[in-house]
Amino acid sequence: MALNKKTVDDINAKGKRVLVRCDFNVPLKDGKITDETRIVAALPTINKLINDGAKVILCSHLGKVKNGPNEGESLAPVAERLSEKLGKKVTFVADYNVTGQAATDAVAAMKDGDVVLLQNTRFRGKEETKPQEAGEAFAKELADLADIYVCDAFGSAHRAHASVAVVTKYISEKGGVNAVGYLMQKEIDFLGNAVENPVRPFVAILGGAKVADKLNVINNLIEKCDTLIIGGGMAYTFLKAKGYEIGKSLVDESKIDYCKEMMEKAEKLGKKLLLPVDSVMIDDFPNPIDAPVETEIFDADKMSADKEGCDIGPKTIKLYADAVKTAKTVVWNGPMGVFENPTLAAGTKAVAAALAETDATTIIGGGDSAAAVNQLGYGSKMSHISTGGGASLEFLEGKELPGVAAANDK
Repeated sequence: MALNKKTVDDINAKGKRVLVRCDFNVPLKDGKITDETRIVAALPTINKLINDGAKVILCSHLGKVKNGPNEGESLAPVAERLSEKLGKKVTFVADYNVTGQAATDAVAAMKDGDVVLLQNTRFRGKEETKPQEAGEAFAKELADLADIYVCDAFGSAHRAHASVAVVTKYISEKGGVNAVGYLMQKEIDFLGNAVENPVRPFVAILGGAKVADKLNVINNLIEKCDTLIIGGGMAYTFLKAKGYEIGKSLVDESKIDYCKEMMEKAEKLGKKLLLPVDSVMIDDFPNPIDAPVETEIFDADKMSADKEGCDIGPKTIKLYADAVKTAKTVVWNGPMGVFENPTLAAGTKAVAAALAETDATTIIGGGDSAAAVNQLGYGSKMSHISTGGGASLEFLEGKELPGVAAANDK
């Protein structure tokens, strides 16, 4: 799936108003940014446009914004951090309407190389998230501010939102160009090549709680990879499908037949499907999630009926680490256990360590896996850490992403 889209290198931005959709959906605690990965990831595209003499207008969502606009989900802290990182003032338009008079005035006052950040796009509610219901007025208002549109928000590229996909229609109508930024380009190159044209052996590691979230990914990756490793909460549905006792472990009863089908499919295609051979079990789920817990290790076919599996055991860790050692391409999405709890993070840590040591191309598919790798200090050892959890999953399913499709072809 080679990227054949116009990129920021294909546009002449000097003196033009360029609207850039970034992914500044960063975690905040007491108004402070706790992980700035997404801000750092956006800098190459922003700096390129500043250096080209563009008027750079940035927009993004932050959080789910379930109860309407509020200061707790304002992009004000992002504007402050961006100013520090860029070494120049970023003018923040605090207006909850996002595209009102304040935004128009701020853009009108811009000089070449200036940067403006608009307020959280989700403050417009359904106009942003469900333009097919709420109408396209917001998308048109965004387009009215700019001459050129650049999508660099891979984390949102799987959503056909006003600021991601619909805006491109109105930029095109007035003869403007829609391009992708460097981050989007890198994501599509790494993830696309990994799945469509991998250097083999290709090992995919899938974790996380729910089988349902990863159904299509499992199905697609069994066809594409040489070895598929399953960990996390969803492994227990597979183990139950094998007829094992799983106690109080997480299970999706409605997906047991699906898991059986996938195991049969792997066998038929001659692929290795690795499941946990032992499990770290606890009596009750920790509350709070990081509270101390007593653990006991059981072989996968001898699990306790009154305990809950919350991590892969030491034999499984060795099995999975060995599979990674021989790989040339590894894609990892989803933790191996309840990694928010220090006691139940051993499996996730061990997989991250194995990936850090291998010479393979290692691609971490966003979300919890990215957080785990960064928290453990292995970020610099990975070939690519995706900035989009949901988007990287849909990409691994082989789906076309609206945010990518909306950009102009070269």
